[in-house]
Amino acid sequence: MAMVHPSTVDIAGTAWPTYKLEALAAGLVTCLILAVITGSLQVAVLVAAAVAGARWIGGLAGKRRTSARRMDRVLSSH
Repeated sequence: MAMVHPSTVDIAGTAWPTYKLEALAAGLVTCLILAVITGSLQVAVLVAAAVAGARWIGGLAGKRRTSARRMDRVLSSH
């Protein structure tokens, strides 16, 4: 049986795509780890913003690729 993962999570009545929440979590974890390791909040925040931004853009690109494949299947079935 195939496992289906939800593409959105309902937070306070708003549907958030999971890739956005993953990006926020990755940024927060990266910031906390680097702040402890380096002791420099400036470096931690800059690197965490880069990690979160990369995950956000990567998730958006993956979502667009998936929706494009679905559209190709729909169009080719007709």
